[in-house]
Amino acid sequence: MRSLPAADPGVPDARSPVRYLVWTARKQAGSLLLGIAYATLWWIAMALVPTAMGKGIDAIIAKDAQSLLTWGAVLSGLGIAQSAAGLLRHRMAVYNWLSAAYRTVQVTARQATRLGATLSRRLSTGEVVSVGNSDIAHIGSATDILIRGTGAIISVVTVTVILLRTSTPLGLTVLLGVPLMLAGLGPLLKPLHRRQHAHRDLQGELSTRAADIVEGLRVLRGIGGEQVFADRYAEESQRVRRAGVRVAAVESVLAGAEILLPGLLIAGVTWLGATFAVRGQITTGQLVAFYGYAVFLIAPLRALTEAADKLTKGHVAARRVVRILRLEPEVTGGAGRSAGGLLRDVASGVAVRPGAFTALAAATPDEAAAIADRLGRYTDGDVDFGDVPLSALPIAEVRRRILVAGNDARLFSGVLRDELDVTGRASDAEIAAALRTACAEDIVDALPGGLGGHVAESAREFSGGQRQRLRLTRALLADPEVLVLIEPTSAVDAHSEARIADRLAKARAGRTTLVCTTSPLVLDRADHVIYVADGLVRAEGTHRGLLAGDPDYRAVVTRGDDPDDPGPAGPGEPAVAGHGARGEESA
Repeated sequence: MRSLPAADPGVPDARSPVRYLVWTARKQAGSLLLGIAYATLWWIAMALVPTAMGKGIDAIIAKDAQSLLTWGAVLSGLGIAQSAAGLLRHRMAVYNWLSAAYRTVQVTARQATRLGATLSRRLSTGEVVSVGNSDIAHIGSATDILIRGTGAIISVVTVTVILLRTSTPLGLTVLLGVPLMLAGLGPLLKPLHRRQHAHRDLQGELSTRAADIVEGLRVLRGIGGEQVFADRYAEESQRVRRAGVRVAAVESVLAGAEILLPGLLIAGVTWLGATFAVRGQITTGQLVAFYGYAVFLIAPLRALTEAADKLTKGHVAARRVVRILRLEPEVTGGAGRSAGGLLRDVASGVAVRPGAFTALAAATPDEAAAIADRLGRYTDGDVDFGDVPLSALPIAEVRRRILVAGNDARLFSGVLRDELDVTGRASDAEIAAALRTACAEDIVDALPGGLGGHVAESAREFSGGQRQRLRLTRALLADPEVLVLIEPTSAVDAHSEARIADRLAKARAGRTTLVCTTSPLVLDRADHVIYVADGLVRAEGTHRGLLAGDPDYRAVVTRGDDPDDPGPAGPGEPAVAGHGARGEESA
């Protein structure tokens, strides 16, 4: 029993689409060669049937009972061999198809993880999705057709040799006719290749458009833009349809040529064979055999034309895969080490103290996000971690020690517990504590099955505020050395926000935490508050001190509310109006 997918897919050769396909074939060379052996036996068993039939007919005409029994037994043996080889060939074909497809999924998924944010900035969502939707199937088919195609070539060679031994003119007809037939298909493959590539690109763009519409549907409804984007989608859909028709036009001509050209070759072989039989140059049995070969040749010749088509599609698919595999991350790491300490963004002057609960209030959300990305090394920047530049640390170590959790982080489909505890190491008590800190116990209680309940794609059954609290739970369970949260309470109601702010400060006591927020409820719980405007630190201190002494800070965090109210009365108490109160949780 063979196991799929492979534990280690290997390092792909991404220098070109052809090299990638060759690499894929080499990685499964054993199963591929075994499949070719079965396919060759299958084809040759079929190829020898006309010879056995012809010999049997000649034996009947010669009234040679012993020869008739011998060739009858040979014919039965060929039938048994063909059945067994066909079963094994099909099994190996399916295995090789799946192996190539899974391997492609593995290397592209691994590359996507390696690229991180670089992938979404360099390629559209639709282009990446199309690799998983269709390209892996074409790469699997390209590997599968190698089995039947190679066996078909060997069977054609076998038939040619038999024909040459029986009649040189007939053998030469096949020997010259097969290359000419394949050459006749050549002019169709280049435009097919080009049109398929254009069609795939348009499909990727359409998938991206669909993803954008689904993600922004609520916004579109709010501004009345549904019909505009629906019309755009319809227009792009028609472009994809027209491109598909252009592909189908070439494919239909190719399909017709796959029947016409082998048919002409077979007709020629049959006519020559009949002519030689009339002249007495071949026996009646040989004539039957020649006709049998003419009919038999349809299958391997069509397999060869099918191979040309599937290899072309595989090349187009491999080109898209290689495009992903050749991307390099925008940020790289070194081999340095750091004992930790002060995390400082040199460009802005933001310094996150070790073990402290720090809040960053920025004049604009983009400024806070940019600083968080630099601190987490999602974008390049001059950042120090202790006395070592962050860029000198290996990226894997940075990801392990510094976690940046934003509101664009996705919740995937699956069991809720698995989605929250991504490492699989948290105990029930630790999960319960994280849920309490994020005020998410009610979400779990309401879900059928609780932590064992199933979460739909993108956690669509939850409201925006519920998803935000679940994301916070997941970040807390990761328990990183440095946790950077971007607006973790922007979608929850004021009472929940007050409890989260109080519990978060206690849960992360002694651990380095930076919360990017302008919520007074959260800012008031912070040990240290940093105010940033125009990309630079403008003031630092406590929330209440900055409220009293910095009018710009006060304007940012109060948004025109009562500037004399310093915020909530105390930890855990409900917020007063004007400071973080949002009413109902956003959907």
